[in-house]
Amino acid sequence: MNTLFPKFQNNLEKTENTPTPDALNKSKNIDIQQAQTQQEKVQKKKVATQKLVALYCGSRFGNNPIYKEKAIQLSESIAQKGFGIVYGGASIGLMGQVADSVIHAGGEVVGVIPEFMLDYEVAHSTLTELHVVRTMHERKAMMAERASAFVALPGGLGTFEEILEIATWGQLNQHQKPMLIYNVNGFYNALIAQLDHAVQEGFLPPQHRAKIIVCDHAHQILNAIKNLNSPENVMV
Repeated sequence: MNTLFPKFQNNLEKTENTPTPDALNKSKNIDIQQAQTQQEKVQKKKVATQKLVALYCGSRFGNNPIYKEKAIQLSESIAQKGFGIVYGGASIGLMGQVADSVIHAGGEVVGVIPEFMLDYEVAHSTLTELHVVRTMHERKAMMAERASAFVALPGGLGTFEEILEIATWGQLNQHQKPMLIYNVNGFYNALIAQLDHAVQEGFLPPQHRAKIIVCDHAHQILNAIKNLNSPENVMV
């Protein structure tokens, strides 16, 4: 059999060494249980009391060190001004960095992460609050409800989607909270140009474009959020 059907034999050996679906599900369940246990410990430990700024940013650092540098500076400044942050709950990339920086500067951090993303993003273990939710929609809804303002730092598709969705909710009168883009090193120049193009072509009303505040420097963001009110209910 081995001589006549070597490919079959090789496939059989690979199949025998492949983890079964039950084993994979067991491993995944353990990861979720560990995150939920951490969530319970954190929530028993403390509940955030500061006004929170939602920070949308990448789960990577990017190729230019300036992105990490500016993320640290902004995060520390937000904490020094007496605010906390709410973010995606991960411990990697800019996401993990902003959480670490706020905590180091004495601020409070609320993380929200879906169960399925525990396969991709390691949940942060030292947050003020950690919430493990079922879906991306629940994640974004909770962040929107807890936040008093929204700031997009450099990131990828998830970051683009988050700030544009929250801008859409604002256009639909679901909230009236500040929405800011931190244009570090001209990172968002193309997106800003696209938004302006949409206004010129008659698809984006100028009054709604004007609500998306573009900031090239951290002090502009701090000035925009210095008089924040506590968050009102957000309809999602």
